[in-house]
Amino acid sequence: MPINLRGRSLLTLKDFTPEEIKYLLELSKDLKAKKRMGIKGDLLKGKNIVLLFEKTSTRTRCAFEVAAFDEGANVTFLTNSQMGKKESIEDTARVLGRFYDGIEFRGFKQETVEILAKYSGVPVWNGLTDEDHPTQVLADFLTIMENFEKPLNKIKFVYVGDGRNNMANALMIGASKMGMDFVIISPKELFPSKELISEMETTANENGGKITITDKLDAVANADVIYTDVWISMGEESKVEERIKLLKPYQVNMDLIKKTNNPEVIFLHCLPSFHDTKTDMGYDIYQKYGLTEMEVTDEVFQSKYSKVFDEAENRMHTIKAVMVATLVG
Repeated sequence: MPINLRGRSLLTLKDFTPEEIKYLLELSKDLKAKKRMGIKGDLLKGKNIVLLFEKTSTRTRCAFEVAAFDEGANVTFLTNSQMGKKESIEDTARVLGRFYDGIEFRGFKQETVEILAKYSGVPVWNGLTDEDHPTQVLADFLTIMENFEKPLNKIKFVYVGDGRNNMANALMIGASKMGMDFVIISPKELFPSKELISEMETTANENGGKITITDKLDAVANADVIYTDVWISMGEESKVEERIKLLKPYQVNMDLIKKTNNPEVIFLHCLPSFHDTKTDMGYDIYQKYGLTEMEVTDEVFQSKYSKVFDEAENRMHTIKAVMVATLVG
């Protein structure tokens, strides 16, 4: 049966079947190949897209804008709307749905992107919330496909660090859908919610996968992928000292890479990363706590194992696929 996603929103990968996710990834590969060959697209010609941003961004904004322009769409970048201030989210959704063919939202509450989808009448895409980050997961999976000949359901994927942030949640959802051997290594205080673990264990079992949540670093053995994220998420800047104390033992360094016993292991990170002191926050952490590196060492970040910039580029190709699939079919 052919896959048709026209008119669908991407709020979370929970809403998509493994076959639909595979379709988006294969479409991403095709669109990436077309761009690499210099073929100008027009699949989104005449479409108008609005990007609603509550949180700042580099990759998400640029990926959506370039992907849209590549296929002929028009884009409005909106950071100063009255949504939630002088106008309800519901009313904003109804208005934007009259102007635009698709809406991207990057912000805080998952509820916001759900309301936009409910009331706008057009496809809505989750560019990040506090709970989920599905477009990033698609880019991560495309990067894995490019580095391994074996299928996703034969991949051991290990996430190390803050186990209850949006990336850990989103990756567990995606890995469960694709039948991966998925591991979160995290301090017990930062384990994911029991409700999400239980739900995703069921999903993983249905798809031949496995979920493991542990605080033991030895669980990286035989990993194909090591993934980490920042220790302090947006809005949690007051918890820096607490996070450092909890997560310093879970830094991705070369010793941890070697623990995998897999010379073909790859390192991924959704970015930005505090692997040196060349950012205001990185330098501030160094001044206050003496750390020159946080969630990943510069040695790993700059190593042959690191595929983070391939992964960053793949945001554009997978987001393009999502827009094409849901606006054109």
